[in-house]
Amino acid sequence: MRNNFISTLADVAAQNPKIWLLAGDLGYSVLEPFAARFPDRYVNMGVAEQNMAGVAAGIALSGNTVFIYSIGNFPTLRCLEQIRNDICYHGADVKVVAVGAGFAYGSQGYTHHAVEDVAVMSALPGMEIFVPCDPIEARIATQAIAASGRPSYLRLSRAGEPLLHSSPPQDLRRPGVLRQGRDVIIFASGPIASACLTAADCLATEDLTVGVLSVPCIKPFDDALVREVANGARLIVTVEEHILRGGLHAGLLASLSLVRHKPPVLGLAIPEPTGTITKAGDRAALLEAAGLSAETIATRVRSALA
Repeated sequence: MRNNFISTLADVAAQNPKIWLLAGDLGYSVLEPFAARFPDRYVNMGVAEQNMAGVAAGIALSGNTVFIYSIGNFPTLRCLEQIRNDICYHGADVKVVAVGAGFAYGSQGYTHHAVEDVAVMSALPGMEIFVPCDPIEARIATQAIAASGRPSYLRLSRAGEPLLHSSPPQDLRRPGVLRQGRDVIIFASGPIASACLTAADCLATEDLTVGVLSVPCIKPFDDALVREVANGARLIVTVEEHILRGGLHAGLLASLSLVRHKPPVLGLAIPEPTGTITKAGDRAALLEAAGLSAETIATRVRSALA
């Protein structure tokens, strides 16, 4: 996914001489293709994310489009004040790109677990938010935010994500159908959609159809399509590699809040921790512990239906 991002960004930059990329002292073996092609528009800012966000705002307010890139929490939480004051409140054309969404950097521990970032970034004025589920969505999202002219947040996983779309989505700001079904509708945000497809295969029977939709755009949220898809379903499920609060689940509940007759909604997400946080491990193990493996998703959906 991150390789698709940088190759797409390089292609866009070849057509648009106002595209810049700033990095927070990482991306070795990933960002070099951009740096080699556009050395005058690439800056390694070092481990100084607050400075990176402020410099990006200045370059953007000089008439450019600036991408800033770092791991999970570092280009979001560490420099939140600069994103809020320098970027969002000035409407600066800066794109915050976080690699390592959710538990992608699982073995590094909670400092590298990005599990509240969507909620925090959603609260910022004027910020659009994309969480692609596969490299195809990552490519289209990169193209979309490069052309949007507004502050944007792109949340990428780390590497090795499978292709989930059979053909490129027409409009990334609308949920895309990965699997047809009407009885249970699973809305998924990010690469966790792969586990949702496996869970749907386990759940589907002659008497139960299970649909899976990818929701790559969390803000602005497509209220109309969510209401349309929910109509007539027995159960709506949201699945995200993020806490339940402030992300996909919150957006969907808000969309359905004024619908009088709506199906029950089951939210599956990373539990908010209590006490000392010490968990570390590979992504699969942490997702299993959080109840977000394909098998556990299927079990929890069956329980909700019962």
